[in-house]
Amino acid sequence: MAPRSVQWPAYVRVAPWLLIAGGLVWNSLDPADYWGDPLLAAAAVLAGALLGLRDTVAVGVANVAGILLLSTQDGSIGTGDGYLELANTAFAALLGVGVNRVVVRHGRRLERVRSVAEAAQRAVLPEPPGRVGRLSVAACYRAAQDEALIGGDAYALQATPYGVRGLIADVRGKGLHAVGAVSVLLGAFREDSHRVPDLAALADALEDSLLREVDHLSEELRLEGFITALLVEFPPGEESVRTLDCGHPGPYLVSGTEPRVLRLDAADPGLPLGMGVLGVARPAAESRPFPPGCTLLLVTDGVTEARDAAGEFYDPVPRLARLGPFDGPGRVLDALVADVERWTGGPRDDDMAVLAITRRAGG
Repeated sequence: MAPRSVQWPAYVRVAPWLLIAGGLVWNSLDPADYWGDPLLAAAAVLAGALLGLRDTVAVGVANVAGILLLSTQDGSIGTGDGYLELANTAFAALLGVGVNRVVVRHGRRLERVRSVAEAAQRAVLPEPPGRVGRLSVAACYRAAQDEALIGGDAYALQATPYGVRGLIADVRGKGLHAVGAVSVLLGAFREDSHRVPDLAALADALEDSLLREVDHLSEELRLEGFITALLVEFPPGEESVRTLDCGHPGPYLVSGTEPRVLRLDAADPGLPLGMGVLGVARPAAESRPFPPGCTLLLVTDGVTEARDAAGEFYDPVPRLARLGPFDGPGRVLDALVADVERWTGGPRDDDMAVLAITRRAGG
């Protein structure tokens, strides 16, 4: 797997050259004290840490060439001071190349670890079927780009006697605890969705399975562990969808005929799974129209809490509407993932899971 490239702001590429220009001008105005040398050294190290090898070498060569030119002009070339100045500049250039190699090696190692984490995540989180009845389905999972821990995002889709049922969830935390919770959650969903008649009872059954599993965990994990989840159900013979929110971001209804996206927030959001000990009654499921050609988009907070350079949260409603309309779940999913990456412009600090479900026309 090739390392992911980071989209640095434009000023990052210019900054080393500005430091070089400032250092050389300073040295030319006061050649005896070499006040500009720290700027030249900073340019070499900054280029090594943030830019590619070619740019790093170019910055180092420019540093050495600039010092040679100044030494020739002030007559210090061939003297002890001139040799020392040239040696210091060359050492800073080599230091920048060394920093670059260390950063690249660390990035490759992190990428290998991340690829293993993603492979393990996909083993726990298999792809849903591409088509279930009149529903076309697409899903994806993207690991956080600044961590190598396995996350707790999950999704599933299941044909049941009560219609097609879906789930998207986000386990608090990362690592083996999150993987174990995801495994229990998905296993319970596949089993209970076939025997429980309504979504509220299904949520209670999922919570019971999770609470039985955490009995052997530490007190801290039992008190702080919870799972936000969104359950959906597509009743047979109806052009509607039922939703039950357990502390999770609401789904989005994406039109297939016009550039329009609606967020379907719950009128009464429930508590996350694992917090039933608080004694709060779980709300009833809500039914909403889901006509043919539309896509229901389920996401985790890796989408809704993605930030741009100014710290603004990503909002799929205006962003996706500008890119639509879409003719299927794969187009919606691809557009969303690409747009989130454009929005962040760099590493994400959370995992991102997306489940897109389109109702096809016809029997």
